[in-house]
Amino acid sequence: MDNDVSAGSGSTSVVGRLALGITLLAFGLGTTGVIDGVSTSDAVTLAHYVGGVALFLVGLLALRDRDSVSGTGFVALGALWFTWAVSGHGSAHAAGLFLLLFALVALTLTLAGGDTLGQAVHGLLFLAMLVLAVAQFADSSVLTKAGGWVAVASGAVAWYAATAAVAHWPTVLPRRAAGRGVTATG
Repeated sequence: MDNDVSAGSGSTSVVGRLALGITLLAFGLGTTGVIDGVSTSDAVTLAHYVGGVALFLVGLLALRDRDSVSGTGFVALGALWFTWAVSGHGSAHAAGLFLLLFALVALTLTLAGGDTLGQAVHGLLFLAMLVLAVAQFADSSVLTKAGGWVAVASGAVAWYAATAAVAHWPTVLPRRAAGRGVTATG
């Protein structure tokens, strides 16, 4: 393979990353409040069906195809999005605990490996959920907006990873053989 790194293994990874990307973009943009009249609660239906049901099913298909990294990630994230969508959204501290547990799952997925874009998605998701959890515990609208923007970034990376796989776009930056001002001989 040349300078590209696979953006996942097959169509299940592409569909999973699209579902995760769209869910995170809707959730993040709703959380930031950047679009007038759109809030986090407006992402509930999307999170329920696309982030929850679709991701869970795609994860099962990936596990069937022996793609344990994508399969585990999509099943776990699908279950969490589904739970978030159908939960009663109790107290702020209960929401903070849920987001903290969500962050721990994302951290596990980041450390599990996989390709660079997948790790970036999960790493940003971890950071978003951690900031949002702290925002819930501290009742901070500033941290809530910051966490929303990190979720948007995570969604954008997931969307790019899926699109890159389908459109054959690069998924890594080319590396230089030598540092600046150094000439490689050969």
